Parts: sequence; C-alpha cells; structure tokens
Amino acid sequence: MLFHVRMDVAIPLDLDPALRDELIATEKARALELQRKGTWVHLWRIVGQYSNFSVFDVDSTDELHDILWNLPMFPFMQVQVTPLAKHPSALA
Repeated sequence: MLFHVRMDVAIPLDLDPALRDELIATEKARALELQRKGTWVHLWRIVGQYSNFSVFDVDSTDELHDILWNLPMFPFMQVQVTPLAKHPSALA
C-alpha cells in the first residue's frame, strides 16, 4: 500500500542544542534505514520549509502508523497522510 505523507517539523527553539543535534542525527539514520529497506520510497524537501513530502510503501495502515509514531522527531511533527491508488492513465 502506498501513502503520501507530509511532515511539518517544529522543533522548539529552546531545545538544548546538543539534544537537537542528536535528535536530527537519529532521525536521519532512521530515515536512511527505512529507505534502504524500501519502505520509505521517496523523500522530498519542501523548499523554504522544515517539511517534506514522502511516499511510503507498507503492508497496512497499522504498519505506517507504527513507523510514523516511532520516528525520533514525531513529537515535533504535524503529519498528514493520504492513501494512494494506481491511476488508470499512469504508465507504470
């Protein structure tokens, strides 16, 4: 199942800089792991914002829920999820 996910990040400005750096590094490592696994299919930055558009390929909505809720930055994210279906005019 494919899902389009928009993630808007809002890390508090008063968060300890060392904790912020650790959080960002941990999030990046997890994102890379999920991409290598084929679960996080696309990851696109939204220009001028601390946001991204992503496409996830998962077996169920529960799996996607677990992935998102366990992202290190999830407590600082606003997330919008849209299920995707094949378009009859698409080449692939």
